[in-house]
Amino acid sequence: MKNLLYFLFIFFHIGYTQETGIQELQQKLNSEQQTDNQLEIINDMVDTAFGQNIEQALKFAKQGVTLSERADHKDWQPKFYEMQGRMHANLLQLDSATLFFNKAIKGYEAVDNLNGKATTLFKLAWVDRKNGDLENALKKDLAGLKIMETMNNKQGICDGLTRISDDLTRQNRLTEALEYAKKSIDIAETYNLTSEKFYVNFNAANVAMASGDYTLSYDYYIKALAISQEQKLGLATEADVTNGIGNALKRLGKYEQAIEKYKKSLALAKAANYANAISATMANLGEVNMLLGHYDEALVYQLETVKRQESSNDFSNLIENYNHVSTIYNKLGNYKTALSFKEKAYDLRDSIASIESDAKMSELLTQYETKKKEETIAIQDSKISQQKLIQTLSFAFAALLLGLLVFGFISYRNRSKSNKLLASKNAEIELLLKEVHHRVKNNLEVVSSLLALQSAQIEDTNTKEAMLEGQNRVNSIGIVHQKLYQGKNLGAIEMKDYFLNLSESIIDSFGAEKRINLSLAMEQLDLDIDTAVPLGLIINELLTNTVKYAFPQNDHGNITIRLEKHNNNILHLEVTDDGIGKSGITQGTGFGSQLISLLTRQLNGSMKEDSSNGTTFIFDFKLKPSA
Repeated sequence: MKNLLYFLFIFFHIGYTQETGIQELQQKLNSEQQTDNQLEIINDMVDTAFGQNIEQALKFAKQGVTLSERADHKDWQPKFYEMQGRMHANLLQLDSATLFFNKAIKGYEAVDNLNGKATTLFKLAWVDRKNGDLENALKKDLAGLKIMETMNNKQGICDGLTRISDDLTRQNRLTEALEYAKKSIDIAETYNLTSEKFYVNFNAANVAMASGDYTLSYDYYIKALAISQEQKLGLATEADVTNGIGNALKRLGKYEQAIEKYKKSLALAKAANYANAISATMANLGEVNMLLGHYDEALVYQLETVKRQESSNDFSNLIENYNHVSTIYNKLGNYKTALSFKEKAYDLRDSIASIESDAKMSELLTQYETKKKEETIAIQDSKISQQKLIQTLSFAFAALLLGLLVFGFISYRNRSKSNKLLASKNAEIELLLKEVHHRVKNNLEVVSSLLALQSAQIEDTNTKEAMLEGQNRVNSIGIVHQKLYQGKNLGAIEMKDYFLNLSESIIDSFGAEKRINLSLAMEQLDLDIDTAVPLGLIINELLTNTVKYAFPQNDHGNITIRLEKHNNNILHLEVTDDGIGKSGITQGTGFGSQLISLLTRQLNGSMKEDSSNGTTFIFDFKLKPSA
């Protein structure tokens, strides 16, 4: 009880102090007339708010973006883009974070700010790790480190080494990860880099945790916590390291102590509106309760974690959490649901896994280390003796000879195992195709986010509606690619599930989910992407038109979609509503009407409209014969 009262005192004291600081800065901003000074004050407001309330910090960062853009201040614009991206990232709004980080990099390049470019590359790498793209994360971290080395920025070099250590830890390359962690600690201690001492110790704790040395990990976490409190790094940072302490205690079998730390971390994360830490801590509370056999309590935490990670596309630990949910349901005797979550884990693993990821990581590191050695040799070229040159050439010749021998051996082995390699190549191609669809979907989500951001700045109702309709059209195509990389058949989409996801998304976008009932009168039907995309766009236009005009004054109503494939290779589509009728879309001259007409002709089809009882749109498409 005493500890709880102490924690509450500290918590409210910090909150009061931070709020007082914000108020003073706001008063200072209100009285300041010079733009440069205003931007400096807003920057201080972001820094002050970040450790305590990330959503408030995001609001101030947006204010800085608006002012720097209005003043066309080229130096401040990318800084505030980077700040806004950082807040979005910590709130797990990863698409928005990527958008602003990319804008920051362009801005930094325009004013030749190498340090800003490097720090933003580090943050983009963090987003890639969250998306499960470890290869691109390492590429960006290495690029940022290279810039910091060019500038001889010791703090930046230390930061880059720490981040690469984290990349290697996630690849389970723990020996190399520990080497990079020790390098970063040495630099922080040698140059007394106060700002980096927390991060190098926190990262070393993570590496020790992954290596199974839980006592060493605990010691590093405790040291990192002391540094974070000494430097007053804020609630969000303290939430991360407290969660880490809980992890070490959990692995040491001290479950009750671990739960105490996790609950403290969760309280800190919620106080700071720190979505990333909230998800991580809830997952850990679920796991430790599972280990204690408290399955009902564990299930509540794990399901909430999975929900949060799915909604934010946070793939970093989602496979592990799917497996935990599967285990809990299995322990509770719900074997069917346990199996479904196990399948989710397998599907996600297949969709984000890269066959050659480990090899590519090695190649990237080798390129980086080789480049450094080459530059060192170039600097010291005048001191290299002829003997070393001969040795280098001899080594290159030996390496070439060895390469030829290895190539010959591989060629021989390939010939003897051609069938196995062919099967492996087919699997590789399938995974690569899934990755293509996955990235197309992500790119379309970025386009959708851009349209949403743009529409937020528009006041004209008609223009805003047009932007929303454009966003829905992009989403309809994105869902197709999502179904392709998630499904088992890369050549076809199951239309009932696709129409359900698409229709619900459109209805939700108009806020009509409570007053419009949707029915899909159709069996499962697989169609190729060339047919599915036009059909999805047609459904998008019809549903948009229906929601807007068929049920005036927010009336309740019903919409039915029917799709059938007849024996004569005719695809029959009907979309029916019980609204007021007389939509007139088939005779309309708007963009939606023209788009439906063009898409119908593209699918070699015909369309008619019946408004005698509500409205029914009837399409017949002549499918191409199967090969």
